[in-house]
Amino acid sequence: MQLGIVITDERHLAHANGLLDAALARGWDPQCFLTDSGVNLLADVGFVGRARARPNSVSLCEHSAERYAEGRFELNSLADFVIVGGQYQDAELVKKCDKVLVF
Repeated sequence: MQLGIVITDERHLAHANGLLDAALARGWDPQCFLTDSGVNLLADVGFVGRARARPNSVSLCEHSAERYAEGRFELNSLADFVIVGGQYQDAELVKKCDKVLVF
C-alpha cells in the first residue's frame, strides 16, 4: 500500500511521525508532501532522520519554504534526500498513492 501524507501545518509533526512509523511497520510505502507551514517539519531532527533514511520519500513546496521557513533550516542541506519542488509534487503524490491523508 502506498500511503500519501500531506502536511499543511507544522503543528502536525507528531501525527506525521506516528503515521510514517506505523506505515513502515506495516510494510507500506509512505510518501509525504509538505506545504504551507508544514515545511517546518524539516526543522525537526527526528523528521529529518526519517526523511534521510528513505531518500525522496519527502517532497516540499519550495515557495512555502521560502515564505514560512526562513532561518528554520537550510534547504540546500536537504536536497540530497528531500525533493524540493512545488504543487506538482503534491499532484503526483495524490495520483500515485492508494490513500492520501491531509493534515
